Amino acid sequence: MPPLTIRPKRSFFPIVQKDYLEPASCKLFSTTAIGNSQEKEESQKISVTFFDKDGEQEIKVPVGMSMLEAAHENDIELEGACEGSLACSTCHVIVMDVEQYNKLEDPTDEENDMLDLAFGLTETSRLGCQVIAKPELDGLRLALPAATRNFAVDGYKPKPH
Repeated sequence: MPPLTIRPKRSFFPIVQKDYLEPASCKLFSTTAIGNSQEKEESQKISVTFFDKDGEQEIKVPVGMSMLEAAHENDIELEGACEGSLACSTCHVIVMDVEQYNKLEDPTDEENDMLDLAFGLTETSRLGCQVIAKPELDGLRLALPAATRNFAVDGYKPKPH
């Protein structure tokens, strides 16, 4: 019988020493490093009030979420026929406070093109899919127009996915 040789076990994965990992900036099984400030921002929520013909509804919206997504998650009737792809104006909202409107990023040319088609356009009109929650917008008040113009499927309201 031939003599047995014991070989050291080899790993295909490089050994990572603890000195190279910073627990605050890395997560196990994450594809991107997330720092503490980003984690706090993600868990932070702002207060947004939607006004429509039936009254008002105040909701909490996570920072980084669009008003269209927030409306859908809270059963607020904001259509969004194109699902946020800037191909319609059915998620048209009116920012009720000029000060809040001025805190928003300027609308892109594509958003302005779609807003030109919106029903009841005002100086503070925006598309809900383009208004993203951020801490300085806490207390945002949005009015929903009485109607929308949906040329593709007039009269049909698709359910959000």
